[in-house]
Amino acid sequence: MTYLRPLFRHPRLPRNTIGYTKKEYEGALSTLCAGCGHDSISAAIVQACFELSIEPHKVAKLSGIGCSSKTPTYFLGNSHGFNSVHGRMPSVATGASLANRDLVYFGVSGDGDTASIGMGQFVHVIRRNLNMVYIVMNNGCYGLTKGQDSATADAGSVGKAGTPNPFEAIDLASLAIELGASFVAQSFSGDKQQLIPLIKAAIRHPGMAFINVVSPCVTFNNNKGSTKSYDYVREHLEATGTVDFVPEKGEIRVAYEKGTDALISMHDGSSLLLHKLAQEWDPNNRISAAGALQQARVRGEILTGLLYLNPLSQDLHATLHTSATPLNRLSEKELCPGSAVLEEVNAGFR
Repeated sequence: MTYLRPLFRHPRLPRNTIGYTKKEYEGALSTLCAGCGHDSISAAIVQACFELSIEPHKVAKLSGIGCSSKTPTYFLGNSHGFNSVHGRMPSVATGASLANRDLVYFGVSGDGDTASIGMGQFVHVIRRNLNMVYIVMNNGCYGLTKGQDSATADAGSVGKAGTPNPFEAIDLASLAIELGASFVAQSFSGDKQQLIPLIKAAIRHPGMAFINVVSPCVTFNNNKGSTKSYDYVREHLEATGTVDFVPEKGEIRVAYEKGTDALISMHDGSSLLLHKLAQEWDPNNRISAAGALQQARVRGEILTGLLYLNPLSQDLHATLHTSATPLNRLSEKELCPGSAVLEEVNAGFR
C-alpha cells in the first residue's frame, strides 16, 4: 500500500485565476479511517484556497496533537507547516504571525487539543484577535486513544463503550462569541456547500475567524446514542441560512427559497450573502448570536452557518502596531538603528 499520490493528472483540469489546478493544493493521501469527516474538511480547505486563487507558498498550517492535527499533511502540501505539541498550536501561530503578517494562517485543532489541554491557549488567542482561521474538527471523542469522551461530548451521549457521558459539554462556538472572536461559524463536515463559503469568508476576515466543525468519528463515535454521529447530526441540523461567498469582483448566481436575505460586508469588499432561515438572529449582534445558539441547544438542535461577524474587527497587528514588513526582510540598519534611537526611546520612559 502506498501513501503517495500518483503524479498523473488530466491535462485539461480547470485552472484558477493564477493558473493553478487543484493538484497544487493537495497533500499526501490520508491515513485516517475511511469515511472520517476530517478528510471532508481537508477537501473543503483545498477547494476554498483553489477558488480564492491563494498561492500555496503564502499559507502556513499549524496544528497540535490528535487525528485532526494530522490533517495538514493531507492538504496544501506546498505550504509552510508546523505540528506543535498538544494544545500549544495558538502560541506557535501567534509567534509566526507576528513575525510575518503576509501569510494566510490556518490553525487546525480538535476538541481534545482545544477544549481540554489547549483551553488556556484557545482563550487567549481569541481575546488577542490573532489574524488566523482557527478550525476545530469536533468529533466528541479522543480518536487517537480509543474513543474516550472529550470535553465536547454532550451529556447523556453514548460512546462506543456504551456508557452515557455524565458531564456537560463545552460549547466552543458559544465560548468563542463570549470571548470576543470577531468571526464565529459552525458547520458539519458532510455539508461542503455550507463549509466551503464559510472557509473562504474566514480567510478574508481580518482577525480571529473561528469555525467549529462537527466531524463524526466513524470508528469510535458513530453509533446509536452518540450525538456526534452522522445520523444524529443530519437529523438535528438547523442552519442559520444558505451561505454564499461573494468575491470583490466576482459574479454570484443563487437560487433562493422564500425568506429574507442579509448581505454581510467584509473589509476587502467581498461579502457573505445569507438567505436567513433563523428569523430571531442578527449575525452582527453578539447577544443575538449567543441567544440563537442557546435556543438551538435547548431544542436539541445543532445550529450551523455563520453565527457572528464583527465587520469592524481590529486584529493583533493593529493593536500592537507591529512591523508591516516581515522580520526576515528587515535590514541590519532597521533592526539595529543605533544608540541615538535607543536613547530617545529610553528618554520617553523617564
